[in-house]
Amino acid sequence: MNDVHQSTLTERIAFPTLTGSKIFTFRKIFPFLGPAFIVSVGYIDPGNWATNIAGGSSFGYKLLWVLLLSNLMAIFLQVLAAKLGIATGRSLAENCRENLSKPLVHFLWTTATLAAMATDLAEFLGAAIGFKILLGIPMFPAALIAGVTVFAILWLKQFGHRKVEIIIFSMVAVVGIGYLAELFLAKPDWGMIGKGVFVPSIDSASILVAIGMLGATVMPHNIFLHSDLIKSRMLPGNPEHNRNLLHMAKLDSAIALNVAWFINSAMIIMSAAVFFKNGIGIDSIEQAHATLTPLLGTASSMIFGIALLSAGLSSSTTGTMAGQTILQGFLRIKISPLLTRLITMIPALVIIGLQVNALQALVLSQVILSLQLPFTILPLIYFTRSRKIMGDFVNKPFVNVLAYLIASIIIFLNGLLLFQTFGGEFSF
Repeated sequence: MNDVHQSTLTERIAFPTLTGSKIFTFRKIFPFLGPAFIVSVGYIDPGNWATNIAGGSSFGYKLLWVLLLSNLMAIFLQVLAAKLGIATGRSLAENCRENLSKPLVHFLWTTATLAAMATDLAEFLGAAIGFKILLGIPMFPAALIAGVTVFAILWLKQFGHRKVEIIIFSMVAVVGIGYLAELFLAKPDWGMIGKGVFVPSIDSASILVAIGMLGATVMPHNIFLHSDLIKSRMLPGNPEHNRNLLHMAKLDSAIALNVAWFINSAMIIMSAAVFFKNGIGIDSIEQAHATLTPLLGTASSMIFGIALLSAGLSSSTTGTMAGQTILQGFLRIKISPLLTRLITMIPALVIIGLQVNALQALVLSQVILSLQLPFTILPLIYFTRSRKIMGDFVNKPFVNVLAYLIASIIIFLNGLLLFQTFGGEFSF
């Protein structure tokens, strides 16, 4: 097994040692619930809002199965990413740099960076829209306020990584509670929800949104980030602790990503119950907010705005962290997260200045993520199936089969997207 390297993003933190027979007490488990929750923010970012609102308002409950499938794949892949970090002491990006040829490393870095930029665009736009909705101000000053707020959250990281995690926990809780309230107000059709979750259905009309939902749920930058964040919980030279840490990572991922799945499903259900049911087409997140007021009341639209702002700010923070992981892991270039945030604000500010439709930009950004996914997943599988790299943590044969099946599903769906993009039509 490789020596444990210093984490690219996270300082070593004092955690309980996971040894002995009583490792699964709440007091020991709680400190290890963190990395997957930070990652889960990316699964409820404004890109998800855009694709979920588009999916629910245009196709009703029809695409709920995409979220279920995406969530199961996301949990599986995030656990693999955590296992890679635990086994090697390196992030996925660092493993690429150490184990692959230079041309391939630069190619993968380029695709990962493009995906991270698309993610960051979605997250920053969402935070700006949230401020615009709540403060009643134009988009450009709202975007500047969003940038300053994210700077403040990133600045807190110097006082300890756990403080940022607690802020992220709180924001995820706000989004979850907000959509629980929205579900109560929307009064959806539970029978149709069951059919949408368990009976797959897709056609050429819905493929773009479906792939966008997939790209918004299984996110490349989250895989890179999780493989790095988990290292803050490791204890170099303590194999028993690190083996048990993988169990904690599985529990962390299952809890955090199922919370994200509930929130995403609630977005589609609310959109279907309110907009699709009333025959209202939604062209922007701002329109979705404005339309909620006459349909469900002022409280509902206010809850929507607060939840969107929380999702945008928290995901924009974690997106910046992921960008650092990718840059530092692939190229050994280390820059301040505040400088990273400043640089990645520019594309969003340009789009805002050009008055590009934010909802369309958000949906297309998620499609870019989906197209990049194979270039993240295949190296992850390659590393985790290698005993030379993983040691005792190497994948079991059935895990490799599942991993390749997931990769095949993603590549197949991307193929359908490209086919539809060039004018093809289909229906299943």
